[in-house]
Amino acid sequence: MKITKNRVVSVNYHLSTSIDGEAEQLVEQTSTEQPYVFLCGYGEVLPQFESVLEGKEKGHPFDFKIAAEHAYGLVEEDYIVNIPRKAFEIEGQFDAERIRVGEEVPMNDAEGNQLMGIVLEVSDEQVRMDFNHPLAGHELHFVGEVLDVREATSEELDHGHVHGAGGHHH
Repeated sequence: MKITKNRVVSVNYHLSTSIDGEAEQLVEQTSTEQPYVFLCGYGEVLPQFESVLEGKEKGHPFDFKIAAEHAYGLVEEDYIVNIPRKAFEIEGQFDAERIRVGEEVPMNDAEGNQLMGIVLEVSDEQVRMDFNHPLAGHELHFVGEVLDVREATSEELDHGHVHGAGGHHH
């Protein structure tokens, strides 16, 4: 059975990234015991990931790269901001426990939407944070194998996601 829209796909892969041709670093790895399972054609995965796998069958290996602009986008300088240090005070004390370089910190925008930011720098006056996706600017390299392809159930199609093993449970 080939991977097409409305099919449940199970894959085992490892994902690595690099920036500007530097050595690749492992980002995520699945296993045959805990594969990545998705419903094809429902926007659950990056469009290019899905299009490369389309037409493949159980047992097919894959090895492909997705350029940053087709993955999580390029780094947007507008998403790197300076926030007054006072915004990170609790009862008049700077929260040095949570606000450290490299830490991911949940914050809210003006509309109340939650964003995740990475602390880039802490100074006496401000905290410099990056609100780009952590994989923005990175080329993605997927190497793996298609473990299974099956027809989606009518319930999975109605709900727009996989149910059962590897999928969503209600």
